[in-house]
Amino acid sequence: MPGGALVDAARSERLVGGLAIAAICFSALGYAVLPVFPMVLSAAVLHSLASCVLGPAIAAISLGLVGHVAIGERLGRNARFASVGNGLAAAAMGACGYLISARAVFVVTVILLVPALLALRGIAPAEIDPERAHGATPRRRVDKPPTKPGDLMHNRPLLIFAGCLLLFHLANAAMLPLMGSVVTMRSARWATVLIAACIVVPQLVVAALSPWVGRRAQIWGRRPLLLIGFAALPIRGILFASVSNPELLVIVQLLDGVTAAVFSVMVPLVIADLTRGTGRFNLGQGIVGTFIGIGATLSATLAGYISDHLGSPAAFAGLAAIAFVGLTVAWFLMPETRDAAEAG
Repeated sequence: MPGGALVDAARSERLVGGLAIAAICFSALGYAVLPVFPMVLSAAVLHSLASCVLGPAIAAISLGLVGHVAIGERLGRNARFASVGNGLAAAAMGACGYLISARAVFVVTVILLVPALLALRGIAPAEIDPERAHGATPRRRVDKPPTKPGDLMHNRPLLIFAGCLLLFHLANAAMLPLMGSVVTMRSARWATVLIAACIVVPQLVVAALSPWVGRRAQIWGRRPLLLIGFAALPIRGILFASVSNPELLVIVQLLDGVTAAVFSVMVPLVIADLTRGTGRFNLGQGIVGTFIGIGATLSATLAGYISDHLGSPAAFAGLAAIAFVGLTVAWFLMPETRDAAEAG
């Protein structure tokens, strides 16, 4: 939440984003130069703080560039480029780690962040509407005073959405690591390849589907796509609990790409809808991000406990049940936000 509030308070989202990228550079250098516990801990904290600012800053720049009318398609393109970048970066880091050394991975990180800074510098400040970037009335129209920060905690649809995402990530965050442990036990020889496929294949799905999701959100509305994203997770959990063939698990993991494609676009888009005209778009992202972080943090502990005491199938079934609760809450309580945004 403080990260989102900081982006809302900043006069330049480009500057905030650039400082966050520079902080990630310092973190990577810390890992590479002095890999001892105090440095690693400090670098991890710095990296986390920078990430809490960088995500909202990128979304704010996007909203400031294109506005609410085109933000769905813009977020879809953002997700495509992010997915492709993740895949290429993983390949480059993996190759350097294998051919040179483990520390070389962090040097590659620093090198890859340089073009990110150059791309950020290539955006002219005049192209970003500063009021629109915060979810307020554009500067070309009569301004309204920003909503007080505490008022967002009374925004019922925003809190419902945050609660649904908490349940989603409580079910989702541990699912891939748990599946990785199952694959390792069942097929140790091919475990590395299969786990890599489970990571890469969903990224390809995200790259293919995200722009389509952004366009459909403008036509269908947000709610149908959100329900698709929520519904894919309990199905994935049930299949993980029942499928024993390691190769088939990779196919099941395609559903992770579907959910990732939906939520990479829909989370900032719905927040933009619900905070339109408030001037607190980035604080809204911070509030939702806090709920997501809580769910993801508790997920591994919960799944590990169930797996240790009842076995992996029971853990997958338990995660699927939590995901189904999230789907149910979204189905009955989450309103369509596109119409509200257009009315605003």
